[in-house]
Amino acid sequence: MGDTSTEMMTGPRGPKKRRVMSSNNIIIYGTLALVCLYYLLPLYVMIVTSLKGMPEIRLGNIFSPPVEVTFEPWVKAWSEACTGINCEGLSRGFSNSVKILIPSVFVSIAVASVSGYALVNWRFKGSETFFTILIFGAFIPYQVMIYPIVIILRETGGFIGDVTGTDFRLMGSIWGLVIVHTIFGMPILTLLFRNYFTSVPDELFKAARVDGAGFWGIYFKIMLPMSLPIFVVAMILQVTGIWNDFLFGVIYTKPETYPMTVQLNNIVNSVQGVKEYNVNMAATLLTGLVPLTIYFVSGRLFVRGIAAGAVKG
Repeated sequence: MGDTSTEMMTGPRGPKKRRVMSSNNIIIYGTLALVCLYYLLPLYVMIVTSLKGMPEIRLGNIFSPPVEVTFEPWVKAWSEACTGINCEGLSRGFSNSVKILIPSVFVSIAVASVSGYALVNWRFKGSETFFTILIFGAFIPYQVMIYPIVIILRETGGFIGDVTGTDFRLMGSIWGLVIVHTIFGMPILTLLFRNYFTSVPDELFKAARVDGAGFWGIYFKIMLPMSLPIFVVAMILQVTGIWNDFLFGVIYTKPETYPMTVQLNNIVNSVQGVKEYNVNMAATLLTGLVPLTIYFVSGRLFVRGIAAGAVKG
């Protein structure tokens, strides 16, 4: 009875309930709101501008919503905008980007996942040296490799052409750019996969060896099923890097095989005729739709994979 009366006099115990609108919360949410506004305002301007006609754009109010919505700029950006003497819009560049993207992503992720798995669970002589080279390759500035790669692609294509008796070219072709993106993507992807596979318990690997599973059996039956998050991380990194690349595309391809980003640059920076800002905005949005869609679809797995694999090892 005495204890109860004491509690009634002193009041309930325990930590105080935090105020929802404390000064710290106001600062945090206010900062987040400003950052969101900073990134979303340009996107809003691009969208509303792409839905306006040129007479309305010339009025000068870039923040106002369109009075009359039109999708003609989107159609023109996709199939009619001129890039030099070619007036097929972004459609051909989209086709070239897809042809470059799919094999580059598939091959680089496949090779990097097997390499990371081997570096963790199948130690071989020189594995540490190999891993050090990969680390070095992941952070070397690719600008210093541009001209040597030009020579390699030119000489390799000429050598294969001489052997096969055909006019085989790697320099200026889609396959040459596929090789470049595949090689440049493998070091950082191998590092990610190695760090992720390091978190797998050794007992699981040893039990599989006792049960008679070999290198590929463990990889396909144990490692792959439990590695979806890191595969999503690798896919998003490669898709974003390859799809948004401009420098490699303009150097290692030619006008017939230009990827989408190079054609976008040619459309936006064209000095002939009237500057159509609505078409330029629509073309920019079309170019960015693929990586944005992939990220929004698999964003949660991306965060899980980064947390699980990128900070271990």
